[in-house]
Amino acid sequence: MGKRMQAWELDAPEGLTLRERDVPKPGCSEVLVRIDAVAICATDLDVIANGPPALINGKLPFGQNFTPGHEYMGTIVGLGPEVDEYAVGERVAVEIHAGCGQCKRCRGGMYTSCLNYGRNYPGHDKGHRANGFTTNGGFAQYAINHINTLVRVPQGMSDAEAALAVTAGTSMYGFTEMGGLVAGESVAIIGPGPIGLLAAAVAKALGADPVILIGTRENRLQIGAKLGADSLLNARVTDPVEAVLAATGGKGVDYVMECAGTEQSINQAIHMCSRGGKICLAAFPHGLASIDLARAVMNNIYMYGIRGEGKSAVSRAMALMKARRFDATLIHTHSFGLEDLPEALRHARERIDGAIKVILTPNSNPNP
Repeated sequence: MGKRMQAWELDAPEGLTLRERDVPKPGCSEVLVRIDAVAICATDLDVIANGPPALINGKLPFGQNFTPGHEYMGTIVGLGPEVDEYAVGERVAVEIHAGCGQCKRCRGGMYTSCLNYGRNYPGHDKGHRANGFTTNGGFAQYAINHINTLVRVPQGMSDAEAALAVTAGTSMYGFTEMGGLVAGESVAIIGPGPIGLLAAAVAKALGADPVILIGTRENRLQIGAKLGADSLLNARVTDPVEAVLAATGGKGVDYVMECAGTEQSINQAIHMCSRGGKICLAAFPHGLASIDLARAVMNNIYMYGIRGEGKSAVSRAMALMKARRFDATLIHTHSFGLEDLPEALRHARERIDGAIKVILTPNSNPNP
């Protein structure tokens, strides 16, 4: 390993530049990770275009040598002082968030909702880290990670599959926040993007029955079937609320995982949820949404927002993947090298050739 590396830096909205810089050195409770695979998330596209939720030195991330990218895995190549929990050569996937460890939320286990989010710079350093959001992330050859964010990769698991544990962890966290006990319960998932597709996989692995997947792209719905969805509803062909109510004897489902983030889909979630049921809002709406709150209140429907993959959800998702309860690689459609990040982002943004999850391999050539 040399002393220099390549990393993409966000100079301006939609303005990324590949530069050479020093390989960072891990500090106390940190390791240096050689990034072997990093997946592109829709939130990366938002950060690159608009800035939030990234926050560097208390400001928008542009022009501060900031490297985005947060869904990655790799190999430990360096240890900080006194680190003995991990060894050089171990393969790890990462959680994004290492909270400050001292605020009310962190002490309650909600480190993805750290009250000191972004406060990790001189004069305001509370120790918070969120790789790819408040510290440098994975669109680079190396990154620093706190040991609390590491999850060991099972032997025999590919780099690409291990990188997808972060996506599966977000889906797992959604079910955790809704109570976690979904065995024998009915689940509807709106939006077969990466999180929605792996939500179908996680729900089925946890024993949900039935798992109903709703979307508008037939190819993605078919992937959902391979991941465990019992019923597929194409919203272009049928009214999803009417179909869900018909399938549940008019009662609605126990859980809804809303992964589309539109006003229409949020209202559909409310109207297909049973009285006393639960809804997880797993997507970021891009603006205000007018929703039927009266129906949610009158029917005692619980609504949960989630941030990232908290409460060690990546570790639990990795356990399901290790047990081969589902094949996360079904959502991996394209691979690129680090230097091809702009094209990889274009594929993800425009869904070129049916792109779902696009993965970079920063330290090797992409798989054919």
